[in-house]
Amino acid sequence: MKKSTRVRIFFERNGFAVCSRLAEILGMKVKSVRLFFIYASFTTLIGGFILYLILAFWIKLKDLVYTKRTSVFDL
Repeated sequence: MKKSTRVRIFFERNGFAVCSRLAEILGMKVKSVRLFFIYASFTTLIGGFILYLILAFWIKLKDLVYTKRTSVFDL
């Protein structure tokens, strides 16, 4: 077998059953665990983007408020 096929089979056996194993441990439905992971990934993606926009706006606002003032000694 090719190495890529062996790697794919390894991840299919061990990696794709994360939600079902976690649901068994927690005593929940697999569908609920999968929906949680989907919602959590969208929340972190959108939350990170919103945080980036807030910080960019804050830095721009700080630059507008605190302008460099000329010194008395520059005369």
